[in-house]
Amino acid sequence: MGSTKSKPTTSKPRTIDEYLAGASEDHRRLCQRLRKTILSAAPDAEECISYGLAAFRLNGRALVAFGAWENHCALYPMSAATVRLFQPQLKEFETTKGTIRFTSENPLPATLVKKLVKARVAENRSRV
Repeated sequence: MGSTKSKPTTSKPRTIDEYLAGASEDHRRLCQRLRKTILSAAPDAEECISYGLAAFRLNGRALVAFGAWENHCALYPMSAATVRLFQPQLKEFETTKGTIRFTSENPLPATLVKKLVKARVAENRSRV
């Protein structure tokens, strides 16, 4: 019932580059653009792999993650509150409380990604 990655890998990825190596060319391109946008919004974020996804931490806390699946890519803001807050801007995308799905035909705009990431940075800083 769950989604699968674009291309199965033989071992678990340890870096985002290894993660993206297992994605289709189209999804890899989308995710590379997303990665660059996330880092521009949170330049101090640390890249990592978390729960098998390409992810970012800031000050040791989960910030956002993304994944490439067979029929879509997804951004995981790791916060249901953030997804709810941006629901009006996300109406063109399939969302769940913690997932925003998009495709190459309907990619997430960089300006929206930056707003989502900055909201997550603020949310993480507010938690002591």
